[in-house]
Amino acid sequence: MPFAPRRAYKTDQRIAATGASWRRHRAARRASLAAACALAAFASSAAAQTPSPLGEWQYSAGIPLEKLFEPNRPPLEARLGIGATFEPRYDGSDRYHMLEGPSIDIRYKDILFGSTGEGFGVNVLQGPNWRVSVAAAYDLGRRGHDDPSRLNGLGNINPAPEMKLAAEYVVSKAFPLVFRAAFTRSFGGANGWTADLGAYMPLPGSNESFYWFAGPSVTFADSNYMQSWFGVTPQQAAASGYRQYGASAGLKSAGFGITMVYFVNKHWFVSADGALRRLLGSAADSPIIQTKTDGVCDVSINYQF
Repeated sequence: MPFAPRRAYKTDQRIAATGASWRRHRAARRASLAAACALAAFASSAAAQTPSPLGEWQYSAGIPLEKLFEPNRPPLEARLGIGATFEPRYDGSDRYHMLEGPSIDIRYKDILFGSTGEGFGVNVLQGPNWRVSVAAAYDLGRRGHDDPSRLNGLGNINPAPEMKLAAEYVVSKAFPLVFRAAFTRSFGGANGWTADLGAYMPLPGSNESFYWFAGPSVTFADSNYMQSWFGVTPQQAAASGYRQYGASAGLKSAGFGITMVYFVNKHWFVSADGALRRLLGSAADSPIIQTKTDGVCDVSINYQF
């Protein structure tokens, strides 16, 4: 559940001073203001580090835009908040629950970062409109008591540390479309790889106190991950009553998300996220799931120093 915009009330007066055209000025202003609401995920409990209908790009939305439009930032930036999310109990569940938790987003000189959405990592390669990062994160897995009547006999997917390699690229100031790719490996738990591909951009209607982004995303996963989350082994079939099922590698899901930020003043802001996702491939055919389409929404209150 991402939130925590990076900086408030930044303008592009310097861009305008260069004599750029009105159209480019307007587009740059929109992107610059949108960049000011780069988001950090919240909820250090399950939602931020376990599968969610949120697009992976929503955990870091706006950060590469800020870098492009506001290169001279303080060496240390910090945002703290608290919020709640309403999401499925597990992938494919038609039962939802509410989670509450804190938001932490700390960044040092565009090199080191600690975020409840992106994890704790470092930007190892970067340019004016792109970056490549490596981060450590944590997956809380899936427990049978998340939904005992439907997960009984399937066992737990144990919590596990993760390594995430991510890259982001912004097309240009005049056309601030952002592409993001993230490759995540869990060590234990599902013990597999996922690949998340997404794109987003700031939308018309953004102003000095309200910003929003929107974009699609797709997720791929290897056979270890898919079997852990959607497969049913012979032992699990005997214990649970589900038919035996082998889930294979490939496309896992596709979705669309919207992220919004409203500044109450220079320091306080409210953030909200929403997304819809459709399970695909062998995930959609799993006997464990109750629905192929699910969604998520969250809201948070934050303070930036």
